Order: sequence, then structure tokens, then C-alpha cells
Amino acid sequence: MMNRDRSSFVWERRCLSLLRIVATGLFMQHGGQKLWGFPAGMPSGPVPPFSLIGFAGLLEVFGGLLVFIGLFTRAVSFILSGEMAVAYFLKHFSAGFWPLLNHGELAVLYCFIFLYLSAAGGGPWSIDRFRRGASSEESGRG
Repeated sequence: MMNRDRSSFVWERRCLSLLRIVATGLFMQHGGQKLWGFPAGMPSGPVPPFSLIGFAGLLEVFGGLLVFIGLFTRAVSFILSGEMAVAYFLKHFSAGFWPLLNHGELAVLYCFIFLYLSAAGGGPWSIDRFRRGASSEESGRG
């Protein structure tokens, strides 16, 4: 029974790292789209970096990169969670209550993924974990 619990814990932590990596890999594409029109352009073209949407793009690319590599995961994830909450209420909520109908489901999903990462940390495959040492994975503080 003890080995099964340990194995479950190890995979739980690894899946946390996978969630962090996959979610931020997708999230950074939104910032790239806003700032550089890559991988797909915005309908109006790239936005100025000193606009509200440009600032969001900077957070998505550079904040996303920090979370992707697992550096300052908790703090940056908290900021990105707030960004997504603001994005939802500024851009989507005025079009109706239901995220499926107002096209805000990605903003809501990213908001709660980043909120979770701000509480759970980056997992064992993160720079934060290596900065603290191997014992943090054992204690569950990854």
C-alpha cells in the first residue's frame, strides 16, 4: 500500500509539471499573436506594446515563459490569473453571462489553471524546485 501511495504522489507531481508546461505553451501563443502576429495574426494586426492589449501580450509571452520554465511560478501564476480575470470581465462578460456564449471560456480556464499553479507551485520539473533542492519534491512543496 505504501508503494502505491508514493507512486501516486510522484505521478501527481509530474502531472502538475505537465499541466504547467502544456498550459503555458498554449498561453504564450496568445501573447505572440498580439505582439508579433505569430503563430497567427490578429485581425487588426500586431498591437502596440504600450497599449492595454499589448501589455496583456507582454504578460502572456514573458510571464508565460517564466511559468513554462517554472521560475517564480507561484507569484507569476497569481499575476497571470488576475490578468485572465480582468480579460474576461473587460472583453467577454459584457456579451453575456455564459462563457460558452461570450467566447470567454479560455480566459476562465486559464484564470483557474494559473490560480491553481499559484497555490500548487511548478512541480518537480521546474527551476523553482531545483533552486530549493530535491527535498521539496519529497515534501510536496514543488
